[in-house]
Amino acid sequence: MKRTVSFSKDTRNVFLHILTACNLRCRHCYINPKQHGIRMLPAAEAIEWLRLLADSGANLVLLGGEPTLHPDLPEIIRAARSMGYGSITVDTNGYLFHNFLERSGPDDLDYLSFSLDGATAETNDAIRGQGAYDACVAGIRKAVAKGFHTSLIYTASRDNIHELSRMPPLLAALGVRRFFIQVIGIRGKSAGAGADLQLTRNQWEQMVPPVAAAAAEMGIIVTYPKVFLAENEPFECAGLLADNYFIFPNGRVYRCPLCEDYPMHGMRIRDGGLVRREGITENGLFSLQIPEGCVINKLVQPDNLSYRPDGAPEYRIACCMLKETVQPKPESKPGSKPEPGPTATAAEIAGT
Repeated sequence: MKRTVSFSKDTRNVFLHILTACNLRCRHCYINPKQHGIRMLPAAEAIEWLRLLADSGANLVLLGGEPTLHPDLPEIIRAARSMGYGSITVDTNGYLFHNFLERSGPDDLDYLSFSLDGATAETNDAIRGQGAYDACVAGIRKAVAKGFHTSLIYTASRDNIHELSRMPPLLAALGVRRFFIQVIGIRGKSAGAGADLQLTRNQWEQMVPPVAAAAAEMGIIVTYPKVFLAENEPFECAGLLADNYFIFPNGRVYRCPLCEDYPMHGMRIRDGGLVRREGITENGLFSLQIPEGCVINKLVQPDNLSYRPDGAPEYRIACCMLKETVQPKPESKPGSKPEPGPTATAAEIAGT
């Protein structure tokens, strides 16, 4: 039941950061205030930007910082729904500020996606901050009780890989219906740690696929990055083959999340329009072919590469947007209906 999710220009995926502020200080946070700004988008401006990117059936993920810190988040969600976005997801750390669950309903969202980085408070809170585990679990329980479709993102690193196998039973007990296992990106706060956080190829392949299979046996849909390409598997870049937009409050629009620590954005929102930038940008990197696979990975986080004595790479790194998805067998979900919500590429958050 495992398959690789193909890239497609037929479906647009919009990742809009409506603010960069957050109540937590996660060790692996990818937000970079110097590059992304510190402003909160006024609701009217956020809605105007969403209108620029609206496309029939487009998938939308609303992000922060912590997006529920925005007092007008419910208004922004309803405006996006009226524009015809095909799916809407909100990423949250679970604190759910401004009475978000009382001011929004299950019909407004396709998924409310929570971030948890440990099966226990000890592990999670060492990464995300004291009390974060209890707040997130309480938020999940409340959302599920109110009828929201919920998903969960687990950013796997050397700090928490030992608890990954304990996540499927926890999610099943909480009623979470989708599970995203995310590779840690060496950007933002993680950039200073480098190889100290990234998993090796063996760690990733020994831990992640078996846990995904175990979760699927419990009726949970699982998505995780491909990361390492098989020997004869071609490298494909989402920058060329997909229609993704990662938008920050200062107006920067990236097509590749690995570039977000640098002023390499290929587009920007300016004067009410979406403008392509000239000069040296990420756009010039997408078509480059190198033996290591992803050229941007080679430039910004090369610690996950390994070489043979003759200098050839031992393996190639896939585009960070290439996903594997594992669907439960029909008998795992007796009487259930197909899951609603975004495609795997849209629902995956480039780090939380």
